Amino acid sequence: MSKKFEIKIHDGPGRFAKLGNLETPNIINEKQCKIAPDIGSAYDIQREIAIFSVKKTLDKAKEYLNSRDIAVVHGSKYIDLRVKLAKELEEIGYNGFIIANGDNLMVHPRDLVNLTVSIRENLNPNSYLIFPFAEPSFIPLLSYMGVDLFLKGSGEYYSYLNVLLTPTKNYDLNKYKLFEISQEDLLKENNKNIDFVLNEVREHIKNGTLRNLVEERSLTSPQNITALKLLDKNHQAYLQKYTQLY
Repeated sequence: MSKKFEIKIHDGPGRFAKLGNLETPNIINEKQCKIAPDIGSAYDIQREIAIFSVKKTLDKAKEYLNSRDIAVVHGSKYIDLRVKLAKELEEIGYNGFIIANGDNLMVHPRDLVNLTVSIRENLNPNSYLIFPFAEPSFIPLLSYMGVDLFLKGSGEYYSYLNVLLTPTKNYDLNKYKLFEISQEDLLKENNKNIDFVLNEVREHIKNGTLRNLVEERSLTSPQNITALKLLDKNHQAYLQKYTQLY
């Protein structure tokens, strides 16, 4: 029971689109999503366990096809399994896909880049990708690679750790005594900064300057700049497909 996803503007692989009344890239509330049940697996495990997870997730997705519109792409660290599952889920009728193990992928830049590009290249352009966990400084790069939505919850998670999220950096307020703030107010501040970055990304796509923003934010962490360098080195054809010529 797929939802209509309509691309309005491309800026490189990044897309400004409409999913119902929601403009993307954006945050989506997991509690309001119709996600098919899945059988998860850890990131760094034996291939046999990952294969079991993929098979059972596909079986569950088939069972709930008529009542759900989003499925989860498992496969642990095995990109071929992830791509195979994503394609099979799309073939049976899903067009929204959550990339599982997002927190692990964030610290494995090579896997993150290769997986995102591989899935994006093998799916219909009107299928949309959802990343479950993203820090604001990483959102521009993920959007540039073709991620459309991010699950709500990152701001709350970091607020419990007493970590302030900003567009460029995370601050552990136990170490960096910038100010004293309650967990409730820190949550609001984190969510405000996430919303700002997403709005920033959408406006850069509309103006054809997303790549500028990505390069600026690539300096915010070793993982970020490594991912961008790997993307540029190994996936130029993918990047250039929708890049405007001036």
